[in-house]
Amino acid sequence: MNSPNSFDTGIWGEQKAEEFLKSKGYKILGKRVRIGDRDEIDLVARDGDVLVFVEVKTRNSQDFGRPLTAVDKNKRHVMSRAAVRYLKQIKCPRVNFRFDVVEVVGSTDGMDPLLNHIENAFTLDRRYSLPY
Repeated sequence: MNSPNSFDTGIWGEQKAEEFLKSKGYKILGKRVRIGDRDEIDLVARDGDVLVFVEVKTRNSQDFGRPLTAVDKNKRHVMSRAAVRYLKQIKCPRVNFRFDVVEVVGSTDGMDPLLNHIENAFTLDRRYSLPY
């Protein structure tokens, strides 16, 4: 049997993150949400009245770095741009939102993964202004 590629592992990690957030009472509004030609948000969810843009980081082991190290300045910029474009696209009225990171450590071999949820992991990049 062939080992899964990184794309398959990423999709598996996003599914595990979605299940985890649902178990915590989040409502999933979108998965792998494309914004324009170059931006994608792994998960868009609601936590009560807060809109949450979620970046999922899947790793085989914790030896490959921590989730926040993978969400560097460039990734925060891309996530901020995508979030503002998403809010403009859906013509969202004034809304509270945040950026979360969910780390999924494990593999598709059937073992339960370790999940680490970092709420409010970073703030909106200053280069962007909200549509309201």
